[in-house]
Amino acid sequence: MKNIVVLVSGGGTNLQALIDAQKRGELRGGKISCVISSRPDAYALVRARENDIPTRVIPRKEYHDNASYSKALHEALYQEYADLIVLAGFMTILDKSIINAYRNRIINVHPSLIPSFCGDGFYGLHVHEKALEKGVKLTGATVHFVNEICDGGPIILQKAVEVKNGDTPEILQKRVMEQAEWKILPEAVSLFCQDRIKVTNGIAYITE
Repeated sequence: MKNIVVLVSGGGTNLQALIDAQKRGELRGGKISCVISSRPDAYALVRARENDIPTRVIPRKEYHDNASYSKALHEALYQEYADLIVLAGFMTILDKSIINAYRNRIINVHPSLIPSFCGDGFYGLHVHEKALEKGVKLTGATVHFVNEICDGGPIILQKAVEVKNGDTPEILQKRVMEQAEWKILPEAVSLFCQDRIKVTNGIAYITE
């Protein structure tokens, strides 16, 4: 059984999707063993505690730079015996030391079909604002491994979502979460915990 450590900073809707999937028995081969927040007031911590999941808080503002924060986070991940790290609305960029230590063991979900609307500055509502400005007819979500390039790691799963006339960024964000993010994130986590994801030459393949 693999230990899944979820990193959060905010409301934790993607964490909730993972918790719900776990309750349904869909996280095969793994369990959410700890939730670590960069903010003590993150509602994601409430979601974890209500479901008897251990929590830790490592406040980003208490560290003077990203390197010192990453060192503390790395130590916590080691103490929690993390097999898989899931970024669920975690608003701090991971240091290279963590990425190297957990190569192809850190998963992120991004609210677009990468390589569209991704990279530096593309997060939250900004992604959906840009999609609507461009007039795309399909958007969606991508689950990918994390590497040194923002949103540039091997793609694990993607799911398309229709853009409708009259959509606002908020409406589109909600649809992408409900129809894509909350479905493919638990699926990707389960695939990882079953050892069904292989990365070759920077491309992730799902095995039977």
